[in-house]
Amino acid sequence: MSINATLIGQMITFTLLVWFTMKYVWPPIIAALEERKAKIAEGLAAAEKGQEEVKLAEKKAKSVLKEAREQSAEIINLAQKRANELVEESKLQAQKEGERLLEAAKAQIEQEMLQARENLRKEVSTLALRAAEQILKEEIDKAKHHELLSRTAEQLG
Repeated sequence: MSINATLIGQMITFTLLVWFTMKYVWPPIIAALEERKAKIAEGLAAAEKGQEEVKLAEKKAKSVLKEAREQSAEIINLAQKRANELVEESKLQAQKEGERLLEAAKAQIEQEMLQARENLRKEVSTLALRAAEQILKEEIDKAKHHELLSRTAEQLG
């Protein structure tokens, strides 16, 4: 055998191998590669979409938190205003109650003063009657009258 015949045989075998590989082996490999490429592209697109959704969700969460903070601040302000109103109402009620108690105390003091005056009048009239009785019992004498009136004045205070 010559080197040329071997070389031609190897070329024919190589050509058959290339043809067989191109006809039966290469299409499934290319199909698998294309399928894998499509899956990777879908995965990347889904990842990008997921990242965009995460960004949108973060923005939405931030806006919801901001709105919640604003609402809570508004609620706190309203509660503080209501508390201040309640304090003012309580102060007014306490002031009115204090004035009412003061008026009641003044009325009671006035009543006690009137009662004390009435008692004092009764005592003075009783002492005056006693002094008059003693004057009438004794002889009519200016010195004695003067002395009795002085004693009565001392008893009155």
